[in-house]
Amino acid sequence: MENETPIYVLGHKNPDADAICSALAYAAYKHALGETHYVAARCGNTNPRIDAIIEHFQLPMPVFLGDVTPRIEAIMSRKLHTVTPQSTCAEALELIDKHDVRALPVIDTANRLMGMISFFQLGEFFVPKPRSSKDMRRVKTNIDSIVRSLNAEALHQVDSQKVQELYVRVGAMHLKSFDSYRKETDMPAEQSIIVVGDRRDIQELCIEKKVRLLVITGGLAVDPEILQLAKENDVCLIISPYDSASTSWIIRTATHIDSLFEQRAKCFSAEDSIQSVKSRIASLNDPLYMVTNESNELQGVFSKSDILRPSKTRIALVDHNELSQAVNGAGKVQITEILDHHKLGNLPTQQPILFINRPVGSTCSIVADLFRKSGLAPSRAIAGAMMSGIISDTLHLNSPTTTPLEGELLDWLAPIAGIESATLAELIFTSGSVILNNSPEEVIRSDCKEYQESSLRYSVSQIEELGFDNFNTHSDALNEALNAHRKSEGLGLSFLLITDVNSQDSLLIASGEQLVLDQINYPQRGKNNVYFLSSIVSRKKQLIPYIGSLLKSSGYLES
Repeated sequence: MENETPIYVLGHKNPDADAICSALAYAAYKHALGETHYVAARCGNTNPRIDAIIEHFQLPMPVFLGDVTPRIEAIMSRKLHTVTPQSTCAEALELIDKHDVRALPVIDTANRLMGMISFFQLGEFFVPKPRSSKDMRRVKTNIDSIVRSLNAEALHQVDSQKVQELYVRVGAMHLKSFDSYRKETDMPAEQSIIVVGDRRDIQELCIEKKVRLLVITGGLAVDPEILQLAKENDVCLIISPYDSASTSWIIRTATHIDSLFEQRAKCFSAEDSIQSVKSRIASLNDPLYMVTNESNELQGVFSKSDILRPSKTRIALVDHNELSQAVNGAGKVQITEILDHHKLGNLPTQQPILFINRPVGSTCSIVADLFRKSGLAPSRAIAGAMMSGIISDTLHLNSPTTTPLEGELLDWLAPIAGIESATLAELIFTSGSVILNNSPEEVIRSDCKEYQESSLRYSVSQIEELGFDNFNTHSDALNEALNAHRKSEGLGLSFLLITDVNSQDSLLIASGEQLVLDQINYPQRGKNNVYFLSSIVSRKKQLIPYIGSLLKSSGYLES
């Protein structure tokens, strides 16, 4: 399984300790089963509490994946087969045949894209429309390229690197007929390539007329007198190992592609989403599409068949099951499995998947139970991570979401992790105030989840503090940040729940639809939109159901 495509295990956006720890733990569980292609990942920043857990147990930080939207860089080919304008048709055809492609990018010496040469363009050159026999004979190249294409023996060369338009003819006629034909076709001698066998009379005539190139075929020897005559008249003279017909064809393949290639190629960025590119090329039928950077340097290529293939990116979701909370692009890639302990959201999949959803206190409870039931012992660090997720999400077994399972698992994990749950809880909850260590905007986003009820979208953020003193000092700034967040995200409602770990009470700031806020029946705390929620500590089990009742009573949802 070493070469298998990775499956990234991801918690929700703005992850809390349970999201990070369960991602690490589930990847470790899969590794213990021999499925080593699972990779722990995260789609948001950590916080002081998570950092304290990571540091204490010396855990690796999960890989950051802020967006898994399938992009061109994931499907483009980086194994590039390219040509330059000075490449010959023969070299282009050889690459097309060898690599079974329909087109080749044309680049300059600095790897900048200049255009594209396709098999069809080459075909049009070699088999032109029968308007003029001249087109069948035309070749734009230099003597060096002809010698290279024929693997010929060069006896005499003049200006061998000079590129010019030349015309190929075979000297197979009687001398008189050949000379007459030469005059009728009006092909200047200085642009003529004559392919001939051992016809000395034709050879001499061509040299006397000072043709550009005389090609002797069949690997035949050349008389010393003919060679001397060629030198005296500055006529290039080479010997081809092939017969006359083959030699004539190969000479045409020595044409440089600079006048043949299409200089307009459809280009995209590696960061373009596959979905957007699909719509942009839907009506096109190019054999190849180019991927370039800001400097027009070629980075990759792809075809229509590449872009229609399913995305190879695979993800497993932990601690959530709603697309609104998942990593950006989650709905466009393959979701292989979900482990969660929240209410069911609307997350469609293309095929059946493993979905474990249990009414327990944390996702780490689910993973730890998988370890235990499989008879697998986690490492010290992973045991500590699972303890941390359980303690954090259940407020050390004080949350109403706590089940008997959490207590059993903490007792099982503590000896493996080498730390008592009370000691770990103190480390986690004293790891720093979220309010003091972050800007008001970061506080709102630090553990923020979005929900959808009918046509209404709303968010609920939650932080835990030791007392409400820090909140009292920063309440105005947090209120402004909550309002700004609601407006910037286009939400109908936004809430911030500040939970006191010691007293097991919370404060709630609310922003948005006044019809809903008017239904809140908890006592206000100082300001109109701040409420005191006695014994309320769970977003999932206590606050979300209460918000649902507010939406019903205000008419946003049917009863």
